[in-house]
Amino acid sequence: MVKIKKIYQPLYTTKKRYIIVTGGRGSGKTFAVQDYGVRLLEQVGQGILYTRFTMTSVEKTIIPLFVAHIELISDRRKYKITKNLIINKETKSFIMFSGIKTSSGDQTANLKSLPNITTWIIEEGEDFNSEKSFEDIDDSIRTKGIQNRVIWVQNPTSRNHFIFKKFFESTHVKVPIRKGITYVDNDGLVQPITYQRSTHHNVEHIHTTYYDNIEHLDQLKVKQWESVIYKNPKKWANKYGGAWIDMPEGVIFEHVNWIDEFPDNVKRHSWGMDFGFTNDPTTLIKVAISDGELYAKRYIYQTGMTSTDISNELKSIGFPKNDVIYCDSADPKTIRELSNRGWKTRGAKKGADTIRAGIDKIKTYEGLNIVNCEFWKQEQISYIWTEKLDRNGNKKPSEGDNHLWDALRYGIQGLTRTKAKTKYYT
Repeated sequence: MVKIKKIYQPLYTTKKRYIIVTGGRGSGKTFAVQDYGVRLLEQVGQGILYTRFTMTSVEKTIIPLFVAHIELISDRRKYKITKNLIINKETKSFIMFSGIKTSSGDQTANLKSLPNITTWIIEEGEDFNSEKSFEDIDDSIRTKGIQNRVIWVQNPTSRNHFIFKKFFESTHVKVPIRKGITYVDNDGLVQPITYQRSTHHNVEHIHTTYYDNIEHLDQLKVKQWESVIYKNPKKWANKYGGAWIDMPEGVIFEHVNWIDEFPDNVKRHSWGMDFGFTNDPTTLIKVAISDGELYAKRYIYQTGMTSTDISNELKSIGFPKNDVIYCDSADPKTIRELSNRGWKTRGAKKGADTIRAGIDKIKTYEGLNIVNCEFWKQEQISYIWTEKLDRNGNKKPSEGDNHLWDALRYGIQGLTRTKAKTKYYT
């Protein structure tokens, strides 16, 4: 039997409708919430809807995690397990798995009409960017005679996220992330590094960090995270301490118009892909030009992807076989493997000053419009000008959290070169 950590006890005791679980990397919040979900299945009358904004291959990725929890907590023989459903045969309680956005379209209308749902769990909330979808499904969680819950799990990102505006913006207090962790502000004063704790009357806010899960983490990785405190306290506060952040100084693309949908009337479009693996995500974006403005949408953002995984994901999202993907040319092996699987892949042009030239190219368009994506919003915050200079004496862009921006630069190479009329900002 897995022992329930004290910090997660409110999951079991609160009577509030909304339970928001936030924290930085390695905090163990996903494990705790999945564990809680399985324990609910041991009770009579529970119907759980478990969602991510995008969810593919449930039977290969999510179901095995829940089966592992079942084997720790209960008896697997009591459960019926299908492709996207787990049912406790004794209590009749169930958990259903679904993405909000799938290859067949937006599932909000279908999900809000599901009967007997008592608990809605939203995983990877940082990627859930539709307030309307949230409200539509939230309004449908109203089973009579039993407690109804909405459990939101997220690594905090920008304060522009609707969850921050809804449950934190005017109802929060600042709390030190950990006693003794401080930074020096612009006035030379030592200040604690803090996070925002929601004080909303209908919210149970559980906030955790890797300190709450440290016994399960590689200590060398923990030391690496700790070093960020002194190098970049704002980054540490957000990425590892779980604090919501504003736009930092030196952001390369400060002015982005975040939109709900990619326009369907564009005449020219292209695709860009940046490869990652262990720590860095593989990314795929679609980019188009319309009336002198740039439009972009993220389709893939995932670590640990082999060429087989990428090919399967391209099939899953219904990628057009005749479209060309402009890829990170630093990985010709993956480009070749994808090509052998029938995808039209080309290496993007690289060379001296191509990153700077690509950034400048993006800025020549009258507007930069990106479909809401918390991964991209996070990269917007992290992608900044450094103090390092290139051979021409210009500041270099930061490295690391720029995978979507790199894919955008590659994708633009596939568009017909057209000079924009004016810069959209200076």
